[in-house]
Amino acid sequence: MPDREPPYDQAARAFGEEPGTDGDEASARFGRGTGILFEQAMAQTRMAVCLSDPNAPDMPIVFANRAFRELTGYSDDEIIGRNCRFLQGEDTDPASVERIRRALKAENTAVVELLNYRKDGTPFWNALHLGPIYDPEGKLLYIFGSQWDVTEVHSARTEQRHADLMASELSHRIKNIFAVMAGIVNMVGRKFDARDVTDRIATAIHALGRAHEPTFGETATTGDIDIAPSIRAVLAPHGDGRVGATGPEVRTSPAIVSTLGLVLNELAANAVKHGALKVLDGRVDVTWGEQDGYLVVDWRETGGPAVQAAPGGNGTQIIDRLLAGMGSRIDRDWDPEGLHARILLQLPRQA
Repeated sequence: MPDREPPYDQAARAFGEEPGTDGDEASARFGRGTGILFEQAMAQTRMAVCLSDPNAPDMPIVFANRAFRELTGYSDDEIIGRNCRFLQGEDTDPASVERIRRALKAENTAVVELLNYRKDGTPFWNALHLGPIYDPEGKLLYIFGSQWDVTEVHSARTEQRHADLMASELSHRIKNIFAVMAGIVNMVGRKFDARDVTDRIATAIHALGRAHEPTFGETATTGDIDIAPSIRAVLAPHGDGRVGATGPEVRTSPAIVSTLGLVLNELAANAVKHGALKVLDGRVDVTWGEQDGYLVVDWRETGGPAVQAAPGGNGTQIIDRLLAGMGSRIDRDWDPEGLHARILLQLPRQA
């Protein structure tokens, strides 16, 4: 078949499916065949994508698609097993590298624009998006990285022109990546009867996409965004008009928007299955504001079934871990009339 990646290579190894190995654990976690589906999907996107292993020494790359090789000029043998820093050079800004290091250490999402170098020494401006990928139990599996060559935009822009071009193109491509990833999860779920797990992962991926879409028009010029559009975008699919979201303008980083989007998505999914949004008369009201260096988001359910006890589950664990990694937390009050949750997200200190 022309213009196709090797059908059973990098991604198969990354997902523990290499022939001759014991793939039982990987099959239980992802569904057998995930590697080949992932590799074929990544071959069809023009966005350069790589996965790194945060659990191995020096966080080596374990997967890079064809677009990554075309962008950088390196072959598979020169990429796999190396840390991404080999793309850096003498004029790469140390402050940008430090932002990446801090995001990796904290398991945060980050969008960083920095100068990288191809194999032939040609510099290019790279709009790098990176973030953690967890399994359903909340264990960190990979660091996802996407790269976009923004050299022409960087060289020719005015502030506004650069923001508009980057917002349009990056929004389109990131939404495509989220759609591809969700599609893979759904295919594996249908094939291997893992609907509960795959539905949860796919829903989280779509929530991340909705949370990030409003950020692309602002981050290129200001570095931060108003949280209100992202909150409303994440909650929009839930509740059929029974979810209210009100609060003042609070501007913060894309990393906080990502985390808040995932937390609100988990709370909304729980409300649909077990809480106020399970019944027609139920309602959820979300309010927010700033207090003592924190973004405080108040989640209150009313009119739903009586709450008997605090439910457990992987969703609760994932929420707690995401917030703890950012020096943040969630306080839950399982009132019989409905869950009242108070999310406290630590805001970056102003310079």
